Amino acid sequence: MSQKQGNGKGVFKSLDWWTIAIYLILLTFGWVSVCGASYSYGDTDLFSLGSRSGMQVVWIGTSICLGFVILMMDDRIFDTFSFVLYIALLVLLFLTIFNPHEIKGSKSWLVLGPLRLQPAEFAKFATALATAKLMSSHGFSLGNIRHFLAAAAIILTPMLLIVGQKETGSALVYLSFFLVFYREGMPGSILFTGVALVAYFVVGIRFADVLVWDTPTSLGTFLVLLMIQLFTVGMSHVYCRTKVPTVLMLVVTLVVTLISLFFSKFIIPFNMVWVQILLVLYLMATLLYYALRERLKEIFLITAFAFGSLVFFCSSNYMLNNLLRPHQRERVNVLLGLKKDLAGAGYNVHQSVIAIGSGGLAGKGFLNGTQTKLKYVPEQDTDFIFCTVGEEEGFFGSAGVLLLFLALILRLIHVAERQPFKFGKVYGYCVLSIFLFHVFINIGMVLGLTPVIGIPLPFFSYGGSSLWGFTILLFIFLRIDAGRNLQRE
Repeated sequence: MSQKQGNGKGVFKSLDWWTIAIYLILLTFGWVSVCGASYSYGDTDLFSLGSRSGMQVVWIGTSICLGFVILMMDDRIFDTFSFVLYIALLVLLFLTIFNPHEIKGSKSWLVLGPLRLQPAEFAKFATALATAKLMSSHGFSLGNIRHFLAAAAIILTPMLLIVGQKETGSALVYLSFFLVFYREGMPGSILFTGVALVAYFVVGIRFADVLVWDTPTSLGTFLVLLMIQLFTVGMSHVYCRTKVPTVLMLVVTLVVTLISLFFSKFIIPFNMVWVQILLVLYLMATLLYYALRERLKEIFLITAFAFGSLVFFCSSNYMLNNLLRPHQRERVNVLLGLKKDLAGAGYNVHQSVIAIGSGGLAGKGFLNGTQTKLKYVPEQDTDFIFCTVGEEEGFFGSAGVLLLFLALILRLIHVAERQPFKFGKVYGYCVLSIFLFHVFINIGMVLGLTPVIGIPLPFFSYGGSSLWGFTILLFIFLRIDAGRNLQRE
């Protein structure tokens, strides 16, 4: 088969040059930030291959060449060989688990002489291609449970392999694909369930030792059980209000809760958790009765939601104390304000916030940051690179970087929406979701707003694997988009 120009446009004329311009600007600002983060007093050559700034120039140059090579390829290759690339990366991820080279407690690196590569960074584009291929197949629907499970398996398989490499942070990035599922028709209740589980965990752990109104009841447990009740009643009202007496369920829940609260406060103090659990069981029994009577799948699913919420919350303490590694548990405790630990788990974030705050409005200027020059912030040229932006460029520079990422996100949405085929559209939204997750979590952890999970800031953090991975991810999409005006024969 050959390609002819359609509408007088060739591949390069059809390229989205706005996205490429944003990419090149981000690379430039990223290199400046790496210079500031890795510079030591007395250094005279920022381009020396013995320095991180010099090596980053190499990674940037090779990334641009890699992007050019991708643009010269036939865009149909990515559709045709999606699953081949995906399986190849899965094999590589599996082999990496048994890699004898352990770097900073992680087995996620392949060491090839002087070159170190992280397969998890490249698995993102392969997973995005496989997801797009599956979801663009004839008859695919996320409303079909078998189709949904197949799509979820494509995402969860590399996640599990990456967790096996002791790289929990990189594994969590794959959860961003569920935003794509939602965009392509996944019921909002599934996304809501995920948000609810996070809320249960955070509220339950954060307020576990706080008492309700001087009663023997844990505020965290009380609030979580109340949320389960309200969420259950709310979902019943939205999805099956004509079949279930949601008003009666809500009234019973609130009245019994208030009575038990006043009784425990003014008459006999007791642990209201048992009352709350009984209320959840009452809601489940009511829903189960109507589910059997009306034979509605939605009511069964809401009952399962209530039961799953109860089980998840009861096991959250076990997960925190037994499944998370000690340093991860410390980070969660610090983030939730349960511990300060400024010399331990909270040190990175504390020093990062100091560095960003010291930059003021206009910053201290290029190579003039004191916190970063004196190496107070660990990983300041990789995971915590944004603190260098805040210190040297100040609020204005930080806001400018955020606006650049916003421009990239908005541009990706625009490009994804104009795709003539579902494969390109789904892949575009996969790219968008991955970038959005990285930017939100990385900058959030630098500011102390999200857990420190160790993921890079796209095009800013030092390193070849992440820069190559993001470049491949983006330029495959640009090549797919450039082929939208080509006629095939």
